[in-house]
Amino acid sequence: MKTCLLYNLTRFSYTKALEWQLNLHSKVVAGEIDAALMLLEHDPVITIGVKGTRANIVADSDSLRRRGVEVYSVDRGGDVTFHGPGQLVGYPIISLADVGMDVTTYVRALEETIINTLAEFGIIGYRNPPAGVWVGSKKVCSIGIAVRKRVTYHGFALNINPDMSFFRLINPCGLDASVMTSMAEHLLQPPASDLVRRVYLKKFTQVFPYRFYMTTRFPC
Repeated sequence: MKTCLLYNLTRFSYTKALEWQLNLHSKVVAGEIDAALMLLEHDPVITIGVKGTRANIVADSDSLRRRGVEVYSVDRGGDVTFHGPGQLVGYPIISLADVGMDVTTYVRALEETIINTLAEFGIIGYRNPPAGVWVGSKKVCSIGIAVRKRVTYHGFALNINPDMSFFRLINPCGLDASVMTSMAEHLLQPPASDLVRRVYLKKFTQVFPYRFYMTTRFPC
């Protein structure tokens, strides 16, 4: 069984996380490591994917500045989304050849890890193409990936208990902000982030054939 380096981090800036992702991506491409998974929270940030448009950021620059929200255009799939405290953000860096998947199968597998995690908390999640996980009529997890040289990066953002008002700054994935939900909105008490992480790690290894090696060392 191949090894997946696990970076189980706390609050992490978006630019720093992207730097780490790209470094890890190059190492997987070169065969220096098998795979990596970064789990973290971001400082408030809006990202615009390759299919996105700034028109889906409905707040003006002054409003964004007052709330401490940065904006970045990135090379992942999808449209505009928000990342911030109260989410579990995951960035798997995986060789599709190693797991025997094409891009579509990989996205479905990533959705499966989220659906199975939600199920452990009694929440029924389901897929709603093109990508993401929904509960009832609302979206609880956004997924936007990139694949270069058959190795993945970027990933998912699962809403555990974020400040949902941040979503009103955008049309998330081109949708009305009211479509977004969180795990906390479907439970009597918000789940602890550490518990969600532990459950997610178990579900990840049930879908992807890796064993974890935990590290916090910068992938230089």
